[in-house]
Amino acid sequence: MTTDLWVVVPAYNEAARISATMYALAAQTDRDFTLLVVDNGSTDTTSDAVRAFTGCAPFPVHVLTEPEKGVGCAVDTGFRHAIAAGARLLVRTDADCLPRPGWVAAARAALDGGAGMACGRITARRDEHGPVGRAFFAGLVTVAAAFGRIRPAHRGAGYLAPYRMHAGNNMAITADLYQACGGMPRRPSPTDRTFLNRVRSTTAAITYSRDMVVENSTRRIRAYGVVGTAKWYLDRGSGPLSPDPR
Repeated sequence: MTTDLWVVVPAYNEAARISATMYALAAQTDRDFTLLVVDNGSTDTTSDAVRAFTGCAPFPVHVLTEPEKGVGCAVDTGFRHAIAAGARLLVRTDADCLPRPGWVAAARAALDGGAGMACGRITARRDEHGPVGRAFFAGLVTVAAAFGRIRPAHRGAGYLAPYRMHAGNNMAITADLYQACGGMPRRPSPTDRTFLNRVRSTTAAITYSRDMVVENSTRRIRAYGVVGTAKWYLDRGSGPLSPDPR
């Protein structure tokens, strides 16, 4: 079975979480897609969890190993593999996220409606933090988005569309645009801003879909603390901490 829409999920040591992500994908209203999990050299049983899910999955599931470390490497390898297999539309989330049921349908509608790239809403997972933690996460996203819009590096005559922060764990892009813009930077996180600016330098056909909703893990807050997480989302890097809090 071949589908024109592929959902790509990069994963590193996500054996404890990826099943919830896959079941969230199985609960989509639009399940006419192929799922590709790119295992970025996990040392746990991430790949085993994915293969166990294939027996009950309502869509084709593939596992691909990418030994080169970095979320950018995993995403780029996954997208290019999907394109080579016939994908026309590419949608991405992460292995610690929970896409809401209308996520795939909204992504497809945006891209089929003329967008080259679609970005969606992110909210905090309800099973990780209480109201205070979720409110902090929402505020952090708002501040980071505002900072991105006024940052000089994100402004200039070379950009064809205004800057709007997008989360790599909630985005969709056509295969043609992915190839035209040069693809995801092959490096560890953060990669989202660089990728978005590559797209903005290539097309103005970027849209925001409020119906593309993903519940995002807030474990970076626990790993980095409030100040460290704020620096991360404000593009200051992870300092002495690992760029991947897993």
